[in-house]
Amino acid sequence: MALATCMGAVLVGCSDDGQVGADSAAGRGTAHTAAAERLSVLAQKAADTGSLGVIVRIDRGDGKPVEIARQAAWTKDEHRLAVDDRFRVGSNTKTLTATLVLQQVAEKRIGLDDTVEKWLPGLVEGGGHITVRMLLNHTSGLEDFLLTPTFLPSLTGQEQRAWRPEELLATTPEQDPPTGPGEKYSYSNANYEALGLILEKATGSSLAELIEQKITKPLGMKDSFLATDAAWHAGKRHATGYEPDAERLKALLSGTVDLPEGVGFAGPGRPGDNIDTTAIDPSWAWAAGGMVSTAQDWQRFLTALTSGRLLPEAQMKQMRTTVDAPEEGGGYGLGLMRVDTPCGTVWGHTGGLPGYSSEIYTDATGTRSVAVFTVTNFGIKEKKAATANKALVDAATCRMLGNPRPSNTTTA
Repeated sequence: MALATCMGAVLVGCSDDGQVGADSAAGRGTAHTAAAERLSVLAQKAADTGSLGVIVRIDRGDGKPVEIARQAAWTKDEHRLAVDDRFRVGSNTKTLTATLVLQQVAEKRIGLDDTVEKWLPGLVEGGGHITVRMLLNHTSGLEDFLLTPTFLPSLTGQEQRAWRPEELLATTPEQDPPTGPGEKYSYSNANYEALGLILEKATGSSLAELIEQKITKPLGMKDSFLATDAAWHAGKRHATGYEPDAERLKALLSGTVDLPEGVGFAGPGRPGDNIDTTAIDPSWAWAAGGMVSTAQDWQRFLTALTSGRLLPEAQMKQMRTTVDAPEEGGGYGLGLMRVDTPCGTVWGHTGGLPGYSSEIYTDATGTRSVAVFTVTNFGIKEKKAATANKALVDAATCRMLGNPRPSNTTTA
């Protein structure tokens, strides 16, 4: 498997343990090689500081991607991480769902100003005042169900339950303090559960069918699918994901949610107070975060989108019209984040599920893209891990934009 990884990387070499390493292509210049080596060092530092394993893939549109996979030493006994491993991309799915909605808007089957009540009568409290646009840009006033006492056992894998979107919407609490529709940005997975239902009602097709027909099949995304259970599908390697054990998790979430004593992620124990969460069922995430993909596949989707190949110009303009979302690093459009990095503005999304965290961005033209995958989500909320991971993401994004090291300049 390690050999196949090395053969698949164009601008990277391989170390003696088979891991993807730093750029070693002849004739690319000292600065080019130094920048790639720096990324490799940052990737290993992030892995050793709490990220446990990272995949970095940078495609500048010249057919010669930079591909790096690094992991903590003890994790190699479980799985040799490869750049083309399948990965749970979590809330990056929202960009895909939003694309499907906007395709229906372009075909005049769905209106951005349509109310939720029109499409889902009686299902969402206050739905007569919430529009499709508000669902897309998280200004609906709906709270998130993710860390509620009712849902938390399923998130952690302690409870084996197949949630229907309607059930998740029924468990969604009111924001505290209550916020009226359209008043402010507040990220909520409930918004995209509702959008998935609206898509199915408007088209008469299942969400999985729409994804295959409109996105993955036309773009040749052969390693991407919507998870309907915990299975990864045969024929392709997948990354192993980890999370902190119950004691570490309780400390991490202190002040955010009051975890009952002993409540943590289900799965086999691993070194360093970690839990293997690879087998936790993510199907509840559905339209909000259920996609499985690879770095290359998702970069293919995102560059097709932001370069204008999936939506007419009018809908692409609407997608890029953002509301202030400083917690996301800039603004949030219709399923698309605008992130102001040290080297410029990028477009894309982030994702997180138990054992998996991802950031995938393009430049404004959709010519260049970057993906950074991390084999833990809650684990990189610890301060040292978060710092090392951010340094890697910033450096990779700057490299994608053509600036080898972060600066203080932010441009569109």
